Amino acid sequence: MAVRQADVVLIGGGVMSATLGMMLRQLDPSLDIVMVERLDHVAHESTDGWNNAGTGHAGYCELNYTPETDDGDVTIERALKINSSFEVSLQFWSYLVEQGMLPDPKTFINQTPHQSFVWGEKNVEYLRRRYQKLSGHHLFREMQFTESPRVLEEWMPLVVRNRDPMQPVAATRVEHGADVDFGSLTRSMVEYLETTTNFELMLSSPVHYLAQRDNGRWKVRVKNQKTGELTKLEAGFVFLGAGGGALPMLQKSNIEESKGYGGFPVSGQWLVCQKPEIVEQHRSKVYGKAPIGAPPMSVPHLDTRIINGKPALLFGPFAGFTTRFLKQGSVFDLLGSVSPTNLGPMLSVSRTNMDLTRYLIGEVFQSHSERVDSLRNYFPDAQEDDWKLQDAGQRVQIIKKSPGGGGKLEFGTEIVAAKDGSLAALLGASPGASTAVHAMIDVIERCFGDRIQLPEWQERMKTMVNSYGQSLVEDEQLLKTVRGRTLSTLKLGSYS
Repeated sequence: MAVRQADVVLIGGGVMSATLGMMLRQLDPSLDIVMVERLDHVAHESTDGWNNAGTGHAGYCELNYTPETDDGDVTIERALKINSSFEVSLQFWSYLVEQGMLPDPKTFINQTPHQSFVWGEKNVEYLRRRYQKLSGHHLFREMQFTESPRVLEEWMPLVVRNRDPMQPVAATRVEHGADVDFGSLTRSMVEYLETTTNFELMLSSPVHYLAQRDNGRWKVRVKNQKTGELTKLEAGFVFLGAGGGALPMLQKSNIEESKGYGGFPVSGQWLVCQKPEIVEQHRSKVYGKAPIGAPPMSVPHLDTRIINGKPALLFGPFAGFTTRFLKQGSVFDLLGSVSPTNLGPMLSVSRTNMDLTRYLIGEVFQSHSERVDSLRNYFPDAQEDDWKLQDAGQRVQIIKKSPGGGGKLEFGTEIVAAKDGSLAALLGASPGASTAVHAMIDVIERCFGDRIQLPEWQERMKTMVNSYGQSLVEDEQLLKTVRGRTLSTLKLGSYS
């Protein structure tokens, strides 16, 4: 059987692989790229519109990105990092729109104000301090804060209507927030890649074998589920962008950097309303505070969503525990991921996260009425019959060795790369897709280090991402320039 030679193999047909493929295609049009997807179409797992929050995670409304310290201060460093990372994504998408590589931006991104809402004196005071810290930085200067019932009625009528008037409430708002249909975005990017030379998309083709040859190139074996045909691939670089499936693939690679990593799978569900008379009354994303013991992916929010061009309201997510690493995975995924190198960290995490385990079990056994009762904290007039339950995507949180020898549960994303730069994997969950461009730049710098220093690659990178090599956190004038352009190009409002 002949071996299909390639420069790059992208495993997984989601937003990460598509983003990396698009960037590499701009940096070097001659690269031979193969994308391998186990399902019969791309963007059907974590990237699918119904399987993620669709929030352009920018730190505007997500309170878990600005934790409160023991002394009452509010730390904003993570919010600054996430916000600047999302700005990088906006720049790249703007470039693709301007070059005609993506369709009208409204097919994948829409202006949707980002709001935080809290109640109770302690939470109101926290939100006020958060606003004061964030709005003092140029990245968040346009954030607004209010405790006014009249203003709140304008911002979020469903949320404040028929609420106890004696209850202290407060909210913040950023007008140029976004709702992103990552499924539509990814499909558009892959459709463009298919029009280019030296690109091949292999659907219904799960990976059965992954190993590195003595010469440093990677052998990849895939089998078409429909035809039974086995294809042998060989590539100089492999990217594992398979969502929850990235960890098992990383373990198959057997690179030294994979040792000690484990995964903690978490499932999710949404309450969904598609009644036009209700959907039309809420045009924003409203985030609250997570219950004690809840993972970050379970921060409650009532969202305007536009998926495949159709508006809806989503509330949740409601978390649960599963042993699957993918929505369409196997119940044996978790057991199969246990190895001698990660058994210790995984056992350590299981012992130290009993509150999280109890929380997830409680979420699983909630009734529809109990879920709607949670919704009424954000929509007091919600009626059970107007909402249906829909499964969200699977997320695999990172478990890794801690300095003390035990294990640590991480709730962010992380790039794991081989020291020779021949393979990289993206692990973890939130903020995930929103920072895909920033993450893939990291992959390129770590795995194409010799080429990214070339003048032509530097020039092309700065064309795609104008702020490349500079800090949006530190440079206010640079932010004004790039944000003004991206908001205009992507039709997300104005910026002054």
